[in-house]
Amino acid sequence: MAALDMKQVRKIYNSGDNEVVALDHASFTVGDGEMVALGGPSGSGKTTLLSIAGGLLSPSEGIVQVGPHQITDYDRRELTRFRRDSVGFVFQGANLVPFLTERENLLVVADVAGRRGKEVERRAETLLDELGLGHRMKNTPPQLSGGERQRVAIGRALMNEPELVLFDEPTSALDTKLGEQVMELIRNEVKGRGTAAVVVTHDTRMTPYADRTVEIRDGLLVA
Repeated sequence: MAALDMKQVRKIYNSGDNEVVALDHASFTVGDGEMVALGGPSGSGKTTLLSIAGGLLSPSEGIVQVGPHQITDYDRRELTRFRRDSVGFVFQGANLVPFLTERENLLVVADVAGRRGKEVERRAETLLDELGLGHRMKNTPPQLSGGERQRVAIGRALMNEPELVLFDEPTSALDTKLGEQVMELIRNEVKGRGTAAVVVTHDTRMTPYADRTVEIRDGLLVA
């Protein structure tokens, strides 16, 4: 079973009397443990595809399967549970809770899922150690660099052991050196856990870290 299987997915937005096709019969598969880079110009549909794969948006047509979850017909409550338990997100901005420490930013994700206790605390601490942040667990986001905040965001996305992790321009605010470090870190973390990942990026310098690259143009996927 593929980690992600999107079949003939369309997303149409209504703009006044006009229809805007953001995705046009997109079929996209990501295997277990595979890391795929999704490239394309601004406005091509990258973030729309990512949002549909993660259950943040519903498709106008088509089928979306994430592991054992056929999410196309999920209601709001089922989608909330799916996003909480089965998929991890890392956005352009780290979007961390500014008044929580690194450790607490990871633990709050588990807490929302009803997971608490010493084992969960150890997992958060282990993730931060692996991400090179063990010595800064008590620091809050304003005390961290941009690269460090992105690493915390990666740890948060992995906290609930998701089947699929979705990255939306994770290196856009970083210079080349930091961007390469973050991409290498993403690859090591997802490969080490056998987790599937989709990385949206417009920076071709980052695509060699993926197993393969797919481009999207005007809502159409191009291999």
